[in-house]
Amino acid sequence: MPAVTVENPLTLPRVAAPVAAHTRPVLAVATAPSGFEGEGFPVRRAFAGIDYKHLDPFIMMDQMGEVEYAPGEPKGTPWHPHRGFETVTYLIDGTFVHRDSHGGGGVINDGDTQWMTAGSGLLHIEAPPESLVMSGGLFHGLQLWVNLPKSDKMMAPRYQDIGGGQVKLLTSGDGGALLRLIAGDLDGHQGPGITHTPITMMHVTVNPGAELTLPWRKDFNALAYALAGRGAAGAEGRPFRMGQAVVFGTGDSITIRADESQESRSPNFEVVLLGGLPIREPMMHYGPFVMNTHAELAQAFEDFQAGRLGKIPADER
Repeated sequence: MPAVTVENPLTLPRVAAPVAAHTRPVLAVATAPSGFEGEGFPVRRAFAGIDYKHLDPFIMMDQMGEVEYAPGEPKGTPWHPHRGFETVTYLIDGTFVHRDSHGGGGVINDGDTQWMTAGSGLLHIEAPPESLVMSGGLFHGLQLWVNLPKSDKMMAPRYQDIGGGQVKLLTSGDGGALLRLIAGDLDGHQGPGITHTPITMMHVTVNPGAELTLPWRKDFNALAYALAGRGAAGAEGRPFRMGQAVVFGTGDSITIRADESQESRSPNFEVVLLGGLPIREPMMHYGPFVMNTHAELAQAFEDFQAGRLGKIPADER
């Protein structure tokens, strides 16, 4: 970890918050519980226990792995439905195959992202390729769910493949942090992901002892999740570590710093930073459906049972 990097970050465009920027305080630090998803791959529920008012427009995020599979062990998910939101799968290590009933799909590898807008609904499957099942290997990634406003919930499904080479690479003022901007705008730099709900998503690597302060839209919320290592958040230096999420308060910049000493298995502090424009609409979540009312959830389930969300391709039945 991570797959997308550069030898000398000082060759990249630099980003820094204005000197007069108001640093967002830390409201809470939450520890992600562990569980299993799909056919049995291990996950950490990154946002479990965090009030939705701090997450909106994000619904949930799972850290998948990090796990070293033996031959025959790699697992995925069976065919399943979605409606009313977007799924973002960011793969740090390993490889995964996606297919959906709307014709989207592809293979994502180290550093790639797949962005699936479920919209009005579809069926999809995510699974390791046969070669990985046979050989085993390292698997590590994230899946983020992003809500859609009521006006977009029934839009046509869409699929985006974002290769690791498309990610916008940036650095901090002193070159002590590498930023991989996947979606959104940061200080005039644009990530490749096309979003319906305005958000910013990036994976940052902070060198031991380095500090990163970024400008942040005042109307966005702000969240950080540690993938590996340990450090602190906010001007107050609130500690957080691998498997913990940080909720920031209001302001127009965010600060994180890496501890001087890191783990030997992960020499740097690896963090995902997220921000989005809150939708501020009722959010009803039941399994793979995210709608505005209970009646809409019932309709989604009925449509799924009736086969109106799509059919599994004949070669997969």
